[in-house]
Amino acid sequence: MACYDCSLQYSQFRKQFRDQPIASHQLVQEKLVWMISEITKAQLLALQVGRLKDVGKAKPWHVSMAKRNNVWMALECARMAATFWAATVSPTSIHLPPHGQPGVGETYEGTHDIHTLIIGEHITGYAAF
Repeated sequence: MACYDCSLQYSQFRKQFRDQPIASHQLVQEKLVWMISEITKAQLLALQVGRLKDVGKAKPWHVSMAKRNNVWMALECARMAATFWAATVSPTSIHLPPHGQPGVGETYEGTHDIHTLIIGEHITGYAAF
């Protein structure tokens, strides 16, 4: 959310081409729409897994699915947010919070590959690890 919020605020502040905010440009809007759509889907996935846990029906693959998806989404949002500043500042002075820097948290909460194998075992019936 911090990456999205920073990107939205910056796009409303930064002016370019006819002194218009970059938020008025189609490709900038597309990036913002993508980020908030993915964030909302990730929140809904986490909510559903939480609801399953509340009724004692959450399985390890549910948790892996949420972790795998939500870490991927957060990293993609961070990468996309960095493109908002790419033309105006050096990579070392991007104003994203530290957790929003691309590459940070790449493997926390278990690796993408391990979660893939947990989900794969559930859907195929075969352990591949």
